[in-house]
Amino acid sequence: MGRKGTMTDQTIDSEYLNETLTVKIYKPETFSPLYKYNICIMQDGDDYMQLGRVATLSDRFHGDQTIENTIFVGIHYNDKYDRREKYHPEGKKFTSYMKFLAMEVVPLLDVELPTYHMGGSRALMGDSLGGTMALMTALRYPHTFGKVIMQSPYVDETVLQEAEDHDALATMEIYHTIGTQETEVSTTDGKVQDFLTPNRKLHDILEKNCHSYTYYELDGEHTWKYWQKDLKRVLPTMFGSENP
Repeated sequence: MGRKGTMTDQTIDSEYLNETLTVKIYKPETFSPLYKYNICIMQDGDDYMQLGRVATLSDRFHGDQTIENTIFVGIHYNDKYDRREKYHPEGKKFTSYMKFLAMEVVPLLDVELPTYHMGGSRALMGDSLGGTMALMTALRYPHTFGKVIMQSPYVDETVLQEAEDHDALATMEIYHTIGTQETEVSTTDGKVQDFLTPNRKLHDILEKNCHSYTYYELDGEHTWKYWQKDLKRVLPTMFGSENP
């Protein structure tokens, strides 16, 4: 069965990253420039479209009015090493990628799409390191991004300290999951790390300081099998219609 919505591509010649990146935009079937739309910007964009089946979920949830008008935007990486350079807190392109999101992607979307031009209507979503990037970017640019969705994010002392230090959490809406079996996760640098323990530490910080916080521990591992299933709950939670 084909998609009901429409996928279009935009390219950005990024001054911050010194490369040309493709931004994939998925509009719902009922898209009209007369309406306003929430924006969900996805790191690991191709993975969310293919493995997460976001387009299919968008079709379903817009069709039955489970979610409000929302456009899903995907940005992908070149390879796993490029991904680490952009998403990891110690990556060489980490700060530049955050600036790319806030200062190049958002202005493009606000010109091309009928958005609300408000932080509360923009979400950053990502899995693993992509979730880390989503949280860190929103903390640095809280007036630009008011919502964060992070599935099994990588969490280290830098991430915990950033979350502890920023007053921005007081206005943010965050969805956060981690798998109870994520105690030995293989990372890009060849290490095996415990993701569960530091995510629980992050949970304690977010629960105490965040304006609106949803947290689940999934009975699962660090794979798309569990993230895809969870997306069926993510989207209604973060973009749910008040009049379904």
